[in-house]
Amino acid sequence: MRINSHGHVLPEPHQIPSFLKEKKLFWIDDNKKFMRQGDWSRPINSPGFFVKEKIQWMKEYNIDHAVMLCLSQLYCNGWKKQDCADAINFQNNFNASIQKDYPKKFTCGFVVQPLFIDQALKEIERCVNDLELKLLCLPTHYINKDGLWHSIAEEEVDPIFELANKYGLALQIHPYDGEKMIALKNQYWRFHLVWMMAQCADALHLFTLRDLPNKFPNIRTSFAHGAMLGIANYGRRIQGFDGRPDIFDEFEDPRKTLGHKNIYFDTLVHDSHTLDLLKKRVGVSQIIMGLDDPFPLGEIEGVGTSYPGRVLEYAREVGIITDQEEKDIWHKNVLAWLGNSHISI
Repeated sequence: MRINSHGHVLPEPHQIPSFLKEKKLFWIDDNKKFMRQGDWSRPINSPGFFVKEKIQWMKEYNIDHAVMLCLSQLYCNGWKKQDCADAINFQNNFNASIQKDYPKKFTCGFVVQPLFIDQALKEIERCVNDLELKLLCLPTHYINKDGLWHSIAEEEVDPIFELANKYGLALQIHPYDGEKMIALKNQYWRFHLVWMMAQCADALHLFTLRDLPNKFPNIRTSFAHGAMLGIANYGRRIQGFDGRPDIFDEFEDPRKTLGHKNIYFDTLVHDSHTLDLLKKRVGVSQIIMGLDDPFPLGEIEGVGTSYPGRVLEYAREVGIITDQEEKDIWHKNVLAWLGNSHISI
């Protein structure tokens, strides 16, 4: 059985509430050629953006089941409270409908906005108890009540982690909105190619310094895109922790949670050398298959030599992982992260 832990699916244009387009918050052209948000647009030009095509695409590449995450465009950072509530309600209801209609094919996530903490806690209760969703999607960063960008691992977000811990949820932490955070011109796709990776590294940094995997032991957290820079930056973090004890007096040694059983990383690192480092740092048991389909930075066909599973297959061919480890990354490890064994074909 092969399970993809990191995929996305779009609603049909007619399913999107009209207020989202009227306020230019998010919409999809009627001809399904572009998804849009304000002045931003992205072409819809590869298989699998919509559910029926997604299922056919999965069949073609022998993917038995897939985890559909929430759309980063609907993290709602900087939105008004009611717009945020309405958009998140829509997105979570849509994802729940996908899971309900295709339970053998999809496990779906839900999202909350940490700025509005009471609203977020109520939405978690609704999604878990009414919609039967067990995967909470969170951004690496959000705008707090003072208008400052904060890591998702800051203390003020603890009520969300506490409730997730109560329900034993899986979590997925994913970057977005880098161009709003960093005073650089968004050229050369730098925010997707570099800054999204930096956002993951930053979230992982505080997540481990605050020892959240042990404070909330019932949560299993996956960092998107293999938290590539976070893994490469491990040695520098250790050097800093040891060299400036005055800064880290109230924090935990990052060594304490390296390879922790409740921290996972997906395989979307694009090359076998980085996958090798990831394996050496955290162990194969903490790695899960992630394709980030259907986006061009995902592991999909038609982009260079890419196709679903390419990095993992090459790593096996050159001896970085074994046949059994490859199977575990596709199946056993994903189930361990999700914390359930109800997925059946």
